Amino acid sequence: MKVARSTYYSILNHKASGREIENNTLKSKIFKIYCDNRKVYGCIKITRILRDDGYPKLSVNRVSRLMKQLGIRSVTIRKFKNYRNKHNEHSELKNLVNQNFSAQKPNRIWLSDITYIHTVKHGWTYLASVLDVCTRKIVGYSYGRKMDRSLVISALTKAWENQNYPNNVILHSDRGSQYTSSEYIAAAERMGFRLSYSKKGCPFDNAPMESFHSVLKKEEVYLKHYSSFDEAKIRLFDYINGFYNRNRVHSSINYLSPVQFEKSLLQS
Repeated sequence: MKVARSTYYSILNHKASGREIENNTLKSKIFKIYCDNRKVYGCIKITRILRDDGYPKLSVNRVSRLMKQLGIRSVTIRKFKNYRNKHNEHSELKNLVNQNFSAQKPNRIWLSDITYIHTVKHGWTYLASVLDVCTRKIVGYSYGRKMDRSLVISALTKAWENQNYPNNVILHSDRGSQYTSSEYIAAAERMGFRLSYSKKGCPFDNAPMESFHSVLKKEEVYLKHYSSFDEAKIRLFDYINGFYNRNRVHSSINYLSPVQFEKSLLQS
């Protein structure tokens, strides 16, 4: 094989250094964290978890290098192209949020939107979600085969009930016909919400909600082929309630899950 005798014995008698041993241990831990979190975490979140697990000086670059050696990476998606909106908004639909996505307490600002989910048997289906800006928690959602007013009213009602009937919450959405319908407005006002709307054609006015649906697609929907509405319903429940709300850490809330962050705020 044209290998030098010295090379053969050097490899045969090689003893792993302390650094090599530590890297092998780290690789094992990295791979476990990666698999335990649906294989969606990147080097930043994995580094944060490892720092809390006894490696306080571990660098992101080292974790990134070890992930490359393992052949694993986070799920990525093409970013939305920025643009400047020049349309005038209707004066009767006010924007109370104005891209100020910060709240000191839960149940101060909620965002809502609809996204499309494809199934083999039933074609396009629709998910209406409601997100709390403070905790990034999906406080309520509704999944159906029709994108109508009842879908968004159902999602809002569930959110209101799940969060113990809060009052005077700013409820923000885009200008879709479901959210500007008289039935939706009447239901929201009856529950004590203050309605807010994005500027026409400007998704950045609802950015955290758009971000959640993007994460949902790249970490769950795009990785699966749902055979039917019922299968998709089960998978969405498992992702939103089983993983996203309870286990998925977020950099914007100090690398806690939405439920953990909400509990810490209520305790303090």
